[in-house]
Amino acid sequence: MKLYNPSELKKVIEMHGFSFSKSLGQNFLIDGNVLNRIVEGSGVDGESCALEIGPGAGVLTRELANTAKSVVAVEIDKSLMPLLEFTLGEFDNVKIVNEDVLKVDLKELISENFGEAPVHVVANLPYYITTPIIMKFLEDEIPVKSLTVMVQKEVADRMAALPGGKDYGALSAAVQFYTVPKIIAKAEPHCFMPQPKVASVVIRLEVQEKPTVVVKDKDRMFAIIKSAFGQRRKTLLNALSKSPYINIGKDSIQKALEELGLDVNIRGEKLSLEQFARLSDLL
Repeated sequence: MKLYNPSELKKVIEMHGFSFSKSLGQNFLIDGNVLNRIVEGSGVDGESCALEIGPGAGVLTRELANTAKSVVAVEIDKSLMPLLEFTLGEFDNVKIVNEDVLKVDLKELISENFGEAPVHVVANLPYYITTPIIMKFLEDEIPVKSLTVMVQKEVADRMAALPGGKDYGALSAAVQFYTVPKIIAKAEPHCFMPQPKVASVVIRLEVQEKPTVVVKDKDRMFAIIKSAFGQRRKTLLNALSKSPYINIGKDSIQKALEELGLDVNIRGEKLSLEQFARLSDLL
């Protein structure tokens, strides 16, 4: 069964009377080359396991099942259960979980299903839910080796952006604190059924054993980062002194910037993650 073949996928969908949900942002991948690049780029192999979020009709799940030791696919849409049982029925290393991934105890799910085996997350997510899911895995320190996700091109650009550019912001800093991002594939709208309005990018986030930078108070650093990018046009000094997230006097901020050898008129987008960490420690 080659589900990435549009006519075959359409036949299976019609057979089960499935209708795409706009509210769930459902777009099924129908490009074999992109599928292969996702599986290869994810790091999944015969010794590791895959946790897939949003399997849809099981197009990517089938490719993962042929490569991984075992696969658990978490799907929120109950109406897809009969279809997934049909498309994945031949695999004895696949388990389908009909739940909202944001409400699942992921540590327990991983422990029960994968034991001590390395786990890679793979997901083709609705764009509106991408960032909350990624940050849930990172902030809750869910034990996974990597997250390979299909996201809107603009989101991927922000995740991988370096200091100084227009795409660099709070999301860049948050993702790069926990992971090393690498863009592995691009998918144009015609690669999906139905076609989305924008191009997509597959990005792999390799989770670090330790955060990229050492900081005394992680929450304080992210409050500073959020403040800095909440008002991008302001200087860092003004953005931090008027921030609703932190309560630090302007004189203290100016003194810290000078101690770091930074121009007092610098904007937040110019600071590297390491400089944000040092500024946080000083404040």
